[in-house]
Amino acid sequence: MKNYIKVDEWKIIEEGFDPHVNKISESIFSIGNGRMGQRANFEEKYTGETLQGNYVAGVYYPDKTRVGWWKNGYPEYFAKVLNAANWIGIDIRIGNETLDLNTCKVKEFSRILHMKEGYLERSFIAELSGGREVKVHSRRFCSIVDDETGAIFYSVTPLNFSDVVTITPFVDGDVKNADSNYDEKFWDEVHQETGDKSALLVMRTKKTGFNVCTGMMFSVVSADGQGDYPSQPFSRNKYVAHEVEVNGVEGKEITVRKYVANLSSENYPVEILRDECQKTLRRIAAKGFDKMLVEQAAAWALKWQESDIVIEGDAAAQQGIRFNIFQLNQTYTGEDARLNIGPKGFTGEKYGGSTYWDTEAYCVPFYLATAPPDVTRNLLIYRYKHLEKAIENAAKLGFTNGAALYPMVTMNGEECHNEWEITFEEIHRNGAIAYAIFNYIRYTGDKEYLTDYGLEVLIGIARFWRQRVNWSSDRNQYVMLGVTGPNEYENNVNNNWYTSTIACWCMEYAIEAMGYVRESNAEKYRSLVSKLHLNEHEETSAWKHIIDNMYFPESKELGVFLQQDGYLDKEQTLVKDLNEAERPLNQKWSWDRILRSVFIKQADVLQGIYFFEERYDEATIRRNFDFYEPRTVHESSLSPCVHAILAAKLGDEQRAYEFYLRTSRLDLDDYNNDTEDGLHITSMAGTWMSVVEGFAGMRVRNDALHFNPFLPAKWSSFSFNILFRGAILNVRIEREYVTLSNQSEKPLTVCVFDKPYEVNGGGEVRAEYKPVAGNV
Repeated sequence: MKNYIKVDEWKIIEEGFDPHVNKISESIFSIGNGRMGQRANFEEKYTGETLQGNYVAGVYYPDKTRVGWWKNGYPEYFAKVLNAANWIGIDIRIGNETLDLNTCKVKEFSRILHMKEGYLERSFIAELSGGREVKVHSRRFCSIVDDETGAIFYSVTPLNFSDVVTITPFVDGDVKNADSNYDEKFWDEVHQETGDKSALLVMRTKKTGFNVCTGMMFSVVSADGQGDYPSQPFSRNKYVAHEVEVNGVEGKEITVRKYVANLSSENYPVEILRDECQKTLRRIAAKGFDKMLVEQAAAWALKWQESDIVIEGDAAAQQGIRFNIFQLNQTYTGEDARLNIGPKGFTGEKYGGSTYWDTEAYCVPFYLATAPPDVTRNLLIYRYKHLEKAIENAAKLGFTNGAALYPMVTMNGEECHNEWEITFEEIHRNGAIAYAIFNYIRYTGDKEYLTDYGLEVLIGIARFWRQRVNWSSDRNQYVMLGVTGPNEYENNVNNNWYTSTIACWCMEYAIEAMGYVRESNAEKYRSLVSKLHLNEHEETSAWKHIIDNMYFPESKELGVFLQQDGYLDKEQTLVKDLNEAERPLNQKWSWDRILRSVFIKQADVLQGIYFFEERYDEATIRRNFDFYEPRTVHESSLSPCVHAILAAKLGDEQRAYEFYLRTSRLDLDDYNNDTEDGLHITSMAGTWMSVVEGFAGMRVRNDALHFNPFLPAKWSSFSFNILFRGAILNVRIEREYVTLSNQSEKPLTVCVFDKPYEVNGGGEVRAEYKPVAGNV
């Protein structure tokens, strides 16, 4: 675990330059706006260890896999978000010496992510040869107002010398992905041009044919206000730049303002891409950097008004949750149903930047409560539009009759994960997609979604589960063989309790949804029966028979559900008995040793208990929690949040708070030694869940919000806003009271510790704070 980020409630601060953690900082200080994102690489040249990263939403490349693609059903490629043209570049040369923090002496250095206003700031003093010192100050952001653009303010001040300062703003498309399977570059140049202090570059992806136009405009101004320095344009393959020479004067600042646009053929016809890029550049350059930054701060103020969580009395906890919320809002806005949320967002290449089940299981609750319903609806429609691909994916594996298997990893609906134990066996992802439909409808009340979109998806998923189980004559029950549950430290197991549980629930929910649509819209139902060739009686009877006769492993003696068959055959060593030097296991142990061990990567049985907690009494939840948590190494970013929520429900303050800190500061403190390749964006939604569903105990029951709060000892209070069915509710939890403030005109009935309160539009009520473990 690292501990070099300074604690501040609204800022992420790094003081002093340590090249050994630079890639970690490049991830932590990333910026984005839902359309594009940028790692915290330096504007000026840096020859030290770095992971260059600029990403454009929806643009990907199908990188052919190295192994397995010749096997039936195995994906031939792994879809990857691409490192696109480097738009931040501003090379600096002092006299004949290039400014490079890897080769000069760094005397002062700070990097600050201003989360409240939405921009990144960096400043340093570097000592060059001959003792010459230069000061640099930069600010940059990806605009959420003009969401295909970015802007940079960059200043250079010679502190103890005068000399020529050569400034070279550029756009460089000669980039590659660090994770390219065959070390190839994924872009071809289509067009380049330079103009008056402007330039643009059009690049096209190989195979997929996405065109991205990256353009820049800039100005250079000296301390005396001179700003008409002649610039010398130059270019080479995949690279356009301007060179500006300024007579640097001791103590006098030289400032550069650089405006950039990234426009994609996903959003514009190719033939007008360049013109639109130039129009966009002229528009934002006319605004100027300062006005754009004011607009950025105002737009972020609205986002914080919707989604902020205020924690009083614990600055580290406050910084952690705001960092998570900030990155979520930078990653996904919900304005484009073609886009989804990659596990690394716009902060790195790992996991390909593709869509996983993380979106449905972890991100949906955050967007339901902090954004209009259309945002989450778009996430669900994304999957609906991929239903035909899900049916094709299942057919490749031998499934028939419209059975749908959604991909573990995808960009376009086609499976592209290239690890067999995940691709073929981690099929519980189907359940997460069905659960997201249920969760959306439970929260919004929008049952018509079932009629318009949801039922088709649910039937395809139920058909898959029917064919995926088989009858065991030995057990006289249905079994689920050869699966991988959420705990990926177990592969190819039989009867994973979570997978079997969610499979049966999916079939139950499909039957319920069919009944609703049949009764509420008979015409639509008849149309779906015809479209899907649905034999309702035969299919639902088969589903019910599986539900009633499914085998679930459990230990009667211990009173726990067993993660899978044979789990108790393993040596029951606990995490506390591990040598800390052997952690994390996935970086220290062989895979064979991990698979034979009892250790759990993330919540598995507990994931199912979290989803379906209303089925289990407190004693059952506690037994399973106390059994599995000591065996869990939490080496998945998705693990601590589920444990925090369940620990809070059980009134286990110590573990709830410990897991909250772990999930909220997972990347800030580099808990799992893996932040350098990107942040864990989808688990950040789980951090929000840890507070709202964990400490605040929020649930939706019978069309109403319920809260059963639990206030950690280190916090004097915490508060947040919830958007629920057209109303905005502020919830504040203190030692004596829970205060509910309705910030909208719509009245709400809200339950606190199971007691209902009427909160009129614009009104406020107080409830006594009296937590009881297990009453969430």
